[in-house]
Amino acid sequence: MNAATLSILLLLSAGLFATGFFGLLARRAILFQLISLELMLAGPALGFIAGGAYHGGQTGQAMFVLILILAAAEVALGLALYLALRRVADVEDADTITRLRH
Repeated sequence: MNAATLSILLLLSAGLFATGFFGLLARRAILFQLISLELMLAGPALGFIAGGAYHGGQTGQAMFVLILILAAAEVALGLALYLALRRVADVEDADTITRLRH
């Protein structure tokens, strides 16, 4: 892999992260926010893979596996919280959650 390919992949990685960040800020629905968080995690994962391939080491792939594990845990916890909120209070909007009280 040459430096030009690395630059393109790192720009793509930054674009994925920026798209996820914009989606997180723009959307109020919880499911769309979870999808945006996944995009935000995919950006650095691609960057680690590209950096590891450029330097010829295995550390980029190891970091990708750690990010993949983190993303899976985040999705499991986020969906569990979303389903619990839907069952208890029929909440889909993140703004509505801040107004819930016991």
